[in-house]
Amino acid sequence: MSGIAEAGTKAASFRLWIGGAAGDGIAAAGQSYIKACARSGLQVYAYNSYESVIRGGHVLFMAEAGTQKPCLQSSSCDILIALNQETIDREGPRAGKGVLFNSDRLRVDSSRLQSGARALGLPCGQLAQNPLMQNSAALGAAAFLAGLDMDVLAELLRETFKKKTTAVIEGNILAARAGHGYAVAHFGDSAVPVSGDGKRRMVLSGNEAMAFGAVAAGCKFFSAYPMTPASSIMHWLAPRAAAYSMVFKQTEDEIAAINMAIGASVAGVRAMTATSGGGFALMTEGLGLSGMIEAPLVVVEVQRGGPSTGLPTRSEQGDLFQILGASQGDYPKIILAPTGVEDAFYTMGEAFNLAERFQLPVVVLSDLILAEHRETVDDLNAALPIDRGVWAQNSGSGQDGFKRYAVTSNGVSPRAAPGQAGFIHVAASDEHDEEGRLISDVHPDPAMRKAMMDKRMRKLDSAAEALRPEVLEGPADADLTLVSWGSSCGAARHVMRCLNEGRKTRVNFLPIRNLHPFRSEEVLAILKRAKRVMAIEENYTAQLCRLIRMETGFDIVRRWLKYDGDPFDPEASVRRAEEALHD
Repeated sequence: MSGIAEAGTKAASFRLWIGGAAGDGIAAAGQSYIKACARSGLQVYAYNSYESVIRGGHVLFMAEAGTQKPCLQSSSCDILIALNQETIDREGPRAGKGVLFNSDRLRVDSSRLQSGARALGLPCGQLAQNPLMQNSAALGAAAFLAGLDMDVLAELLRETFKKKTTAVIEGNILAARAGHGYAVAHFGDSAVPVSGDGKRRMVLSGNEAMAFGAVAAGCKFFSAYPMTPASSIMHWLAPRAAAYSMVFKQTEDEIAAINMAIGASVAGVRAMTATSGGGFALMTEGLGLSGMIEAPLVVVEVQRGGPSTGLPTRSEQGDLFQILGASQGDYPKIILAPTGVEDAFYTMGEAFNLAERFQLPVVVLSDLILAEHRETVDDLNAALPIDRGVWAQNSGSGQDGFKRYAVTSNGVSPRAAPGQAGFIHVAASDEHDEEGRLISDVHPDPAMRKAMMDKRMRKLDSAAEALRPEVLEGPADADLTLVSWGSSCGAARHVMRCLNEGRKTRVNFLPIRNLHPFRSEEVLAILKRAKRVMAIEENYTAQLCRLIRMETGFDIVRRWLKYDGDPFDPEASVRRAEEALHD
């Protein structure tokens, strides 16, 4: 790695922040940097904090790369790349080694920096052909400070700007190399180089992992209306749908989105939709339709701050009880909550299998931080197992009176697609008998109604056994057991790692991924063995704690709750756990 000899001892991790205003190219610069880290054998975690505006507003891309995968974003950085004066003023005091900035137009007050941090001015007018290429010059300098190979970064810049002209591509690479050379000559004392293990890794967000998982699971129909933070699922699928023989529809609203997905499912293909809490509110009647006509369906709900429009670009886990109570009446549904990016990929395969095996809607409940943060992922097994459930077999002679909703011991009846010879049936939103004939109006039949309800609800007993078990992470015998779900699992894993490394404490962690049906006996057995329990979640009312109390009777009284929209602070989370250990 060129320029590294002067840098001194290797560090375990390097934390880089890039700040500026929306429209300054922060995301593109950040993605190039973390991909360069991933291709250099480093583990990466990155989170982009942005406002709900197209241009302007403060944007901060936070990345940490090291030999051990970080579990959440850092609360401070080694080097800050500041693209405007606001970023210098707001974030500069949190940079431990220094602030990289365009010295042609910005100024740093060194008295406001931490002890040992430097004002690392870059004369971008000399280093870049175009002022818009200041980002690339700063990235080149950051590559030296982190100990990255400049050739790897150049490769990423070429990919980032591949749709631009040759002049733009080469101009950015030249700017990056110039920034790198300038840093070698002037910033050696501020370098914090890290060494990877030589393995190239993927970098994925939670939404990308779910979209990829849907494709691997054989999804052939996707319909949705854009709503952050679920929209990037659409963005990933839209240009790839045709290549995977998937029908992609951007609908006029969320009502159309879920109803079109149900129609595709009835037609016999794997179908899904995705939205956030406000859009899901419009989908709830459709979710009940899926339950009534026993049409398999996968719905991804990515939570953000509420109520109403709430916080469009901030995270929260406040929709759990909305999902639990979605639509009128009792009907079977499954709710899964991925505990990380890699788990999001495999959860999608599980969701489609469960939906078709038990002929019901499956909601995959995510949140903004899980959906939008990016991290390195080792090789994923894209050959996901596919279970399409029970289908009616065509005898060739035709069948009169096909019982699409035949009462069975496990509640699952043979399924037939429209046009399948000999299996004509009715699929209507009203209550019906085994053949689908309505019993709701002229000929009410209480006994049949009860039989149909019992049949549908029996699916949950079988589904509960088919879910992946809840697995305790960390030492079996611990002083403190953490409980969490969704992206908050990152904070719990960080706390467990910090308190178990070099300290006289033992902490373990129970991530809850099966929200409904709830594996009550399994969870209760784990919690009853715990000495102390603390929940970590992003909502005001401790919704996971409420669900656990409802399902098991166990009340988690120690709670670390956050609902301001920002991610959990690593240091504050550790302090809160230490308090729980000694209360």
